Amino acid sequence: QVQLVESGGGLVQPGGSLRLSCAASGSIFKINAMGWYRQAPGKQRELVATITSGGSTLYVGSVKGRFTISRDNAKNTVYLQMNSLKPEDTAVYYCNAVGRDLESPYDRAYWAQGTQVTVSS
Repeated sequence: QVQLVESGGGLVQPGGSLRLSCAASGSIFKINAMGWYRQAPGKQRELVATITSGGSTLYVGSVKGRFTISRDNAKNTVYLQMNSLKPEDTAVYYCNAVGRDLESPYDRAYWAQGTQVTVSS
């Protein structure tokens, strides 16, 4: 099994910054893409950003230029640096990883428990 553990959420004022971290652990065979999704109250979960094991990134338009995704492959950890935060960024943020554990014959998606990010004055 692969477990994902997030940290770094909280309350921040508009214009502020937060950094989310997510570490994968367990019987990891390989981790391919890692990413962040978010779900605001009453809305569907949406992709925020992803990063491949080679470092290629993808962002949803609303966060481009404000958020930066990065990863440390040696630590199986992904980060999301969030700057210039807006109230509309308020959501539960979920870390996601695509890969397989030592007993899996195929890749699958793994999810963390979610961390609350609230942007409010």
